[in-house]
Amino acid sequence: MEGLIIFLVILALILIIAARMIVIVPQASAYVLERLGAFQAVWDVGLHIKVPFIDKIASKVTLKETVYDFQPQPVITKDNVTMSIDTVIFAQITDPKLYTYGIVNPTKAIENLTATTLRNIIGDLELDETLTSRDTINTHMRSILDEATDPWGIKINRVELKNIDPPEDIKNAMEKQMRAEREKREQILQAEGKKQSAVLEAQGEKEAKILRAQADKEAQILKAEGEKEAKIRHAEGEAEAILKVQEATAEGLKKLNESHPTTEVLTLKSYEAMENVAQGNATKLIIPSDLQGVVGMASTIKEVFQEKN
Repeated sequence: MEGLIIFLVILALILIIAARMIVIVPQASAYVLERLGAFQAVWDVGLHIKVPFIDKIASKVTLKETVYDFQPQPVITKDNVTMSIDTVIFAQITDPKLYTYGIVNPTKAIENLTATTLRNIIGDLELDETLTSRDTINTHMRSILDEATDPWGIKINRVELKNIDPPEDIKNAMEKQMRAEREKREQILQAEGKKQSAVLEAQGEKEAKILRAQADKEAQILKAEGEKEAKIRHAEGEAEAILKVQEATAEGLKKLNESHPTTEVLTLKSYEAMENVAQGNATKLIIPSDLQGVVGMASTIKEVFQEKN
């Protein structure tokens, strides 16, 4: 019975020792191993065996990116304005050995280093530059902090200025300045709008006058062409009427000649001609003294018609 108990105790001790010998390193982690107080190795992810009572895990380091959000720090600008700025640091451990043995309390060291670096950078800038140069400040701080933390096995990936809080009176002055700038821009825009409107209106009036002048000129040209066309048509009509009258007269003479008029007919036509003459506006008429003279004149007219034909 006593032997069984001793066996169980020894078995339990063996199991305990075996359990302490087996070490499993999880993902994104690294273990720093010491043997008899001296650095031995850095264990990466996986299964590892350590010697009991001789090897010891000095530190367990996470290789994930870590965010350090520090309290606001008071800083003074080049133009003697005191403001409060808080920063956010994104860092990652790249060397577990240096991180373990390089410095005590790395987080506190990074915080103090960030505060001093921020004061040095802001001290060379004026208030307006500080408010408008966030990217420049972030880049400059990241470069300085990354160089300073490299011996500690820490890499600074990003630095961001979270808040920049100037004094209340400075805020009020800035708001008034911004309001004045906005009002100034508004007035400038209104003046430019009025100027543009006046220019467009003048151009519109100019173009309208040009169009009206062109329209009047075209109307005058069309009117002149219409009057010219009307006169041409009127002249053509008169010419055609005269031609028709002449043709009718010639045709009448032709018909009269073809009918071989007698002396009596010519005498009658002579009387009709005399009647037409008497109905005219003449105040003096010359009439032959005898009808025989009239008949002779009619015979003469007949001969003339015959000669024409």
